[in-house]
Amino acid sequence: MHSSPLASRMLLMSSAILFSTGGAAIKALRMTPWQVASLRSGIAAAALLLLLPEARRCWSWRLAGVGTAYAATLIAFVCATKLTTAANAIFLQATAPLYVLAFAPLLLDERARRSDLFFALAVAGGVALLFATTSPSTTAPHPRTGNLIGAASGVAWAMTLIGLRAAARKGSGDAALATVLIGNIIACVATAPLARPFAFPDAASLAIAVYLGVVQIALAYVCFARGIRKVPAFEASAIGLLEPALNPVWTWLVHGENPGAAAAAGGLIILSATLVNTWVQTRRA
Repeated sequence: MHSSPLASRMLLMSSAILFSTGGAAIKALRMTPWQVASLRSGIAAAALLLLLPEARRCWSWRLAGVGTAYAATLIAFVCATKLTTAANAIFLQATAPLYVLAFAPLLLDERARRSDLFFALAVAGGVALLFATTSPSTTAPHPRTGNLIGAASGVAWAMTLIGLRAAARKGSGDAALATVLIGNIIACVATAPLARPFAFPDAASLAIAVYLGVVQIALAYVCFARGIRKVPAFEASAIGLLEPALNPVWTWLVHGENPGAAAAAGGLIILSATLVNTWVQTRRA
């Protein structure tokens, strides 16, 4: 049964909202970043195998490389969220388009346009504001290190996007969904040795971990995969910005975490620049 355009938009909004709860849930787990990353991705991989048959197709060595980049994104995001504010972690990951602009000429043979320079400058300004706040707090014990890891997650996500674009050129079918599954498997296996000694979590922690794997990742991707089919690219990108916009809100409501005025301004600049740049590129297309 095919969904209506309205239902598709609601599915995309649902996926963005579910994705946005990751920061608050990760901070609620009293486990090391490696333990959270391994358990979260392991549960997510199992759920994706059951919920998304499309994710089991189109596996290849090329996608294994893209999946590795996505695994690095998952791991870096968890570590950054544990060390710095949820706002900084998600906003720094959202800088991925900046790195795509930097690497695309070399890896995709796609030249940057003059308008892209203004976008890059705006995002760089937003990043500078994010790094301006480095005061430790209860929920952000090592913000300077967390910010650096958050920036690394943006680079890893950019490499994932570049890899998916290259795969799409070769007609690799459901490459994105296969990459999500492969990436979660790699993230689980790669962090498992670092998660030792692994004590079985209490009931509350286990429930949160199951939520992260089944709902925040797997179910969110199910909604995304079903909703993206009937929504124009620009509108889908705009709806996707709900994730970084809401992530700090849930963390503030659950943990009382205040990212600070500088971080809020930096995030607003990054999200606004991304929205405007996407709109410009869509009109050109």
